[in-house]
Amino acid sequence: MTGKYGLKTGITIQANITRKFIADDLVSHAMSLAAAASDARMDGCALPVMSNSGSGNQGITTILPIVAVAQKTNASEEKFIRALILSNLMAIYIKQYIGQLTALCGILTAATGAACGVCYLLGGNLDQIEGTIKNMAASITGMICDGAKQGCALKVSAGVSSAIYCALLAIEGSYATKTDGIIAEDVDQTVKNIGELATKGMLETDRHIINTMISK
Repeated sequence: MTGKYGLKTGITIQANITRKFIADDLVSHAMSLAAAASDARMDGCALPVMSNSGSGNQGITTILPIVAVAQKTNASEEKFIRALILSNLMAIYIKQYIGQLTALCGILTAATGAACGVCYLLGGNLDQIEGTIKNMAASITGMICDGAKQGCALKVSAGVSSAIYCALLAIEGSYATKTDGIIAEDVDQTVKNIGELATKGMLETDRHIINTMISK
């Protein structure tokens, strides 16, 4: 937050909180922390980062939203740690259906993990956590991966924003249902549907992304 890294996504969000253009709420605080970390990582900052599923940006996305919400809600240390574990394990669980590298941006899996952790921190039960996963699947699924670069911080901030809103919706009992596109009645099948989309459905997308990058 003290350096001018990358696109300065995180510190710009924080600056606009200070200006009172945006609120100092759960979403803005989480977006600023996570985006600033991604800005720094993608611009060569020498600080270490904890990865998830082999990715530093995914580690940032599974961890820092939980940190932000725990700070805002004064969560106990035990609840904070449990939320971190839930976030990271859920991201890993979803990732196993997608594989290491696809045209689907890994921020989806990481942010879905974070959304589950946020839901838990805010008092969500198992049904609401399942609803959070469905909401995330109905939200930013389809975000493309076009390589590791400074712009990844923008995708991190978008994922974090969706994570918190999807958790808040689920806590109010609002879940995407089986009538919503790729969403299945069973949450595990919903995750498998995301995997099918990533590993099979987006193969042509991957080729187009690579061709576009090569042709520049």
